[in-house]
Amino acid sequence: MFTSIFDTANGISMQQGILSILIAFILGLAISITYMKTNTNYSKNFAYSLVIIPALIGVVITLVNGNSAASIAVLGAFSLIRFRSIQGTSKDLTYILFAMTLGLSTGMGYALFAILLTILVCFVLFILSYKNYGQAKSEKKELRITIPENLDYTGLFDDLFLKYTNKVDLISVKTTNLGSMYELQYHVLIKDVSQEKEMIDAIRTRNGNLTIVCGKTNFSQEAL
Repeated sequence: MFTSIFDTANGISMQQGILSILIAFILGLAISITYMKTNTNYSKNFAYSLVIIPALIGVVITLVNGNSAASIAVLGAFSLIRFRSIQGTSKDLTYILFAMTLGLSTGMGYALFAILLTILVCFVLFILSYKNYGQAKSEKKELRITIPENLDYTGLFDDLFLKYTNKVDLISVKTTNLGSMYELQYHVLIKDVSQEKEMIDAIRTRNGNLTIVCGKTNFSQEAL
């Protein structure tokens, strides 16, 4: 069983309180580092928040420890909080819940439990990120290819699409550069995202090394 570092019978001492806050800050820093290392695009402000949240939650829990009336008052105060930042992803919400859990643990004095939980969860998060767990092998893309006017675009890239994509749909054809070129817009489902560069290289050798744009799109897979 995990035991609390707090001596609740005689009250929480200053040294115990400071130790709890320091542990919460260190664990929050570990969460923040894990968040930054497992995300390519992350928010600096969110990384800061992950460092602070466990300590703040821990202090609140320490202050209301054993006082049910104060606990209800704090719960009411938390219900008034409005987050005015951009809505986060489910992964961001997981990190917030993680930070709050550590704050609750340290605030109740279960420092060893909080440390072990941090090590275990951070390890799992690193493994999931390294293995790209849950990432689809195929990916939906919008592909725009510019070709010179002397090329017949009908069936021009069919063999390449057969090799690199599962599905393809020609969305539009428009002239550009005063009618001297065509721009073809496709919706494609790439078989393997690791072969995207290889596919683009194969296309540009056929379109005279003209502009090729390949990016994410909002169309649904059922639309193909």
